[in-house]
Amino acid sequence: MELKLEIPFYDGESVPMTKTPANDLDHNEFLPLPGTKEGRRRYRNKVARRRLTFLAAVLLAPLIFAQGSPQVTGVEPSSGKVNDTVTVTGQNLGKDSVSSVFLSDDKNDYKAAIVEQKAEQIVVKVPQVKPGEYNVSIQVGDKIYIKPLRFTVQE
Repeated sequence: MELKLEIPFYDGESVPMTKTPANDLDHNEFLPLPGTKEGRRRYRNKVARRRLTFLAAVLLAPLIFAQGSPQVTGVEPSSGKVNDTVTVTGQNLGKDSVSSVFLSDDKNDYKAAIVEQKAEQIVVKVPQVKPGEYNVSIQVGDKIYIKPLRFTVQE
């Protein structure tokens, strides 16, 4: 039994063999061998570009993703009684971003009633809580973010 192997060939316009990448030393399509001085230089540049791209991605990612996320920058006044109105200021605090505001202690989150809500501020009523210090928290989607801003509930 004889096995015949058919090899397809290029049936288009033929290319002269005098200037192909394999025999043209001036052709820049292929990198030099790694052991040569030029090969090592190109490899170092390639690695440096990759590291720079990775570093740029790591440094810019928080800026890109943080642009649309709500940011709380202040609470005015910093203390008050139950049912007093408090203004939470910041950025991207609109109804499409922040669904609720809470006063949070070590164990619980107490939902505050929203009186007014704009992109740069939310006015809330202090919920029925014991006197003491609380963190201001916001709900974004199904997550509650406790901010390092304190509010003191007085008697």
